[in-house]
Amino acid sequence: MLATYHRSEANSAIVSKGGPGFSLARTRFIRELFGGRYRPGQSVQLSELESQYKLDRHTVLEVLADFETVGMVTLAGKFRAVFHLPKPKEMLEAYEIRAALEEVGGRAAARVLKGNTAELQRHLDAMRVAFRRRDLDSLVEHDVAFHRTILLASGNEVLLRVWRSLAVELRIRGAIERVAKELPEVVEAHQPIVDALYRGQGREAGLLLRNHVETMLEFIRRADSDSSIRMTLRRDMEIARDVQEAFFPPTISIPGLSCKTFYKPLQSIGGDYYDFLQLWGDRWGIAIGDVSGKGIGAALLMASLQASLRSQALHAHSDLAGLIGDVDQLVYAASPDHLFASLFYAEYDTTSRMLRYVNAGHNSPLVVRWKDGQCKLSRLKAGGNPIGILKGSTFESSAIQLQPGDMLVAYTDGITEAENAQGEQWGCRRLENLLRTCRDSNPEKMIRSILEEIEQFTSGAAQRDDVTLMVIRVKEDAN
Repeated sequence: MLATYHRSEANSAIVSKGGPGFSLARTRFIRELFGGRYRPGQSVQLSELESQYKLDRHTVLEVLADFETVGMVTLAGKFRAVFHLPKPKEMLEAYEIRAALEEVGGRAAARVLKGNTAELQRHLDAMRVAFRRRDLDSLVEHDVAFHRTILLASGNEVLLRVWRSLAVELRIRGAIERVAKELPEVVEAHQPIVDALYRGQGREAGLLLRNHVETMLEFIRRADSDSSIRMTLRRDMEIARDVQEAFFPPTISIPGLSCKTFYKPLQSIGGDYYDFLQLWGDRWGIAIGDVSGKGIGAALLMASLQASLRSQALHAHSDLAGLIGDVDQLVYAASPDHLFASLFYAEYDTTSRMLRYVNAGHNSPLVVRWKDGQCKLSRLKAGGNPIGILKGSTFESSAIQLQPGDMLVAYTDGITEAENAQGEQWGCRRLENLLRTCRDSNPEKMIRSILEEIEQFTSGAAQRDDVTLMVIRVKEDAN
């Protein structure tokens, strides 16, 4: 039942009924409700819907009453609407009935519309224009008007009552996005109907209308099937994301170090990698890597890289270059030709503060050191090919003596290759300039400063790559 309300409760920031944009606003409201704008079980104030779609309360209530008819909304007290899942079976049954009533309506309307189809042609031409502009709301408004015109011309009150009881206009508006891939065929299927009615060929027009609706029904069934597949894939991706998140180490406490990391994949799962490993004695392993490619393939190689590195590093060893060489051969044997990974791997001795490392084609991490008021940046450059790219690659190990207050900043391409709207990359130079201004920053503050600078540079442009950032600081009281 429609709730009553006082005029003083209505939102003034609305599109006036009958004014420009009213029909499109109403159509957008319907289309988005069918499209899942609100979650099943979600309760929403009517005033929020008024504000969101700039519609008066009476119109909002009319639309919600139609949705209540098809079981997608319950109107509750205190001017609230509770949303429910659509019922696909009911939608399909309604379209089957619609196909029959439009066939009957087309046969009867031919006598009235013979030689008089200018209004139908106008709606069809408007549909074509709306399609070229990708204006779904305008397209569906003229689609509804096209079919309503034929039904009204039939003069059959029974058909009109069935049309209204099935909420056919609501269903047409709700189905448009589900058949978006088929819109050229959907739009052009109206021209033969116009031509048959113009010639007064009622039987042909009726069959064309039935065929049009049944074709729409098939498109909806296909869209529902695709949607089910997409939901299954989405669930699988969510599980894969949870599994991948378990690969990353929990908050690590390394004696004498403060550590902070940031990771944001481009897709649900990604190919960036970082790890901390507690080794023999006073040593800790520190790794960061970037797998070529995106998505599932990159994530699988990332998992292989992590497993290979851990299996080798957790055994006693003295030759870091040889260790990475063994990892390289394991990954090379287990990965396809087009996938490889850059890797920076270091082992830190908490007693001596010595950092020994191998850089296998990765972005050079930076050691930031302040001395006598001057900032010195040391680049831990590559000494070998990326992992898994060539058979028999060799690697070089290097070392750097860290001091209290030093900060190690390691990152993947998603940091330096972030782009603004003009296609310009943030780049290594901006990163280095920022590091020179961040004296006495802790790792958390450093990460926040870097991400804020990138956000400002890109002006909210879409992320283009997986993003990983690792900042480690040697504590001042490290012994």
